Amino acid sequence: SELVKQNFFSDIRFFRVISGFMAQFGIAGDPAAAAKWKNANIKDDPSKETNARGRVTFATAGPGTRTTQMFINFKDNSFLDTQGFPPFGEIVEGMEVVDTLYKGYGEGFPQ
Repeated sequence: SELVKQNFFSDIRFFRVISGFMAQFGIAGDPAAAAKWKNANIKDDPSKETNARGRVTFATAGPGTRTTQMFINFKDNSFLDTQGFPPFGEIVEGMEVVDTLYKGYGEGFPQ
């Protein structure tokens, strides 16, 4: 909620969009704000939901490494449920807009 109060997510962009997998965002457009939160590890949440289509999940590099980056699942990615990616939100309206995001940039599907 501190990030929302500070308008951290204003004017951010999707920077990694992988067809059939997810769309990732969460790096502030303001370099000072991005630097402030870059290494601020956010406490992990317990997994209560599955990574279904439209669910919003924090990206992570392992336990205790969440920052401000998140992704929206394009499809059922339940294989992520046991890998430390608990969803915390859901797109309830407008998922068809997410489906139209340009998918020509960003890294490929994780191996």
